[in-house]
Amino acid sequence: MAQSSPPAGRNVYIIDGARTPMIKAGSKPGAFTPVDLAVEAARPLLARQPFDPREFDEVILGIVNVHADEVNPGRVAALRLGCGNEVPGWTVQRNCASGQQSIDTAFRYIASGKADLILAGGTEALSHAPLLFSQKAAGWFGSFMSARTTGQKLAALQNFRPDMLKPSIGILRGLTDPVAKLNMGQTVEILAHRFNISRHDADAYAVQSHQRLAAAHKSGHLEEMHSMIDRKGNIYDFDDGVRPDSSVEKLAKLKPAFERPFGKVTAGNSSQLTDGASWTIIASEDAIKKYGLKPMARIVDSEWAALDPATMGLGPAIASSNLLKRLNLKRTDVGAWEINEAFAAQVLSCLKALDEKDFNQNILGRDEVFGEIPMEQLNIDGGAISLGHPVGTSGNRITLHLIHVMRRLGAKMGIASECIGGGMGGAMLLEII
Repeated sequence: MAQSSPPAGRNVYIIDGARTPMIKAGSKPGAFTPVDLAVEAARPLLARQPFDPREFDEVILGIVNVHADEVNPGRVAALRLGCGNEVPGWTVQRNCASGQQSIDTAFRYIASGKADLILAGGTEALSHAPLLFSQKAAGWFGSFMSARTTGQKLAALQNFRPDMLKPSIGILRGLTDPVAKLNMGQTVEILAHRFNISRHDADAYAVQSHQRLAAAHKSGHLEEMHSMIDRKGNIYDFDDGVRPDSSVEKLAKLKPAFERPFGKVTAGNSSQLTDGASWTIIASEDAIKKYGLKPMARIVDSEWAALDPATMGLGPAIASSNLLKRLNLKRTDVGAWEINEAFAAQVLSCLKALDEKDFNQNILGRDEVFGEIPMEQLNIDGGAISLGHPVGTSGNRITLHLIHVMRRLGAKMGIASECIGGGMGGAMLLEII
């Protein structure tokens, strides 16, 4: 079911925003926890505002993999940022769209008159994803710890097996759909077959993502990014997943990651596992007047769509089409697009689906074809293939960055969208004012 209608009521604006650099998740926990990242992203943002952080009505933070020591990271971040004891802080989770969900929730709260000023963000530290023991191991540990006597403990030890010490990686389990019984890469292989996406095309798109991000760094087109310093004094001032020297020839040497030997999805044309955070400040006209704020863009509306989890990658196509159809707008009314690059073949499948007559008629319910999104309007500064995909962050990051892209392209309207694990899609329409 699509979202029924835009919220009646007040106009809602994005005032400002900031993000951290995106840091590759290595083989050990990174220097920053999820809340650390959120704090690093928000401090420079809040420091330049003309109001006290205690003036926020809410702090809403999207995240998927919550750190065990930071339960309800939205509240923990709000307190660490000096928002005070009286400002509610809470956490939202819509898988890959969690960071955009925080904006959407703020949007609807403010439009309905329940709030005037909200800090909405997303964070994720995939390097801190937990290692999980099996149910068998958990049962054994429970029986051993509950043993009271030496004899009981010795009896429990006899039931121990070495394989109980072998953990699984939490993030890999989370990337497998529990209903479709497919991991996210396998769902994209289905789309690549359905829309005839070649391995070469997927690799070429991945190379383009790296080239575009490298050019954006060189040209200073990532205005929203602020550097970080960890506790050891190390400086993080760029998205370190970018590979400017990437080429189709190099990527062609990689083996398929999920469907060997003929699969199209590889580590090189998929999004990277990354740590990072992003925030936006959402405000009403009353708050703008009260504090003398200057809006960056107006949030026009948003859309959440759902589909078969086995084809979750088409979520952006469905959500974007439904959103524009409901608002009586055409694709050509939108001059800038961000589609989160979960996988190269997934983005390319969305583009082909939007330009295919059968998909438009039978899935989108359109008499006329939506049309393929021009590449010169789409992800012009790269995306998750080159930046990485910190799951709870990406929806917030692309929505914020879209505003800068719209200004550069002279676009009046823009859409930020993403596919969502579990078979969903999200899209948000912004307008430069």
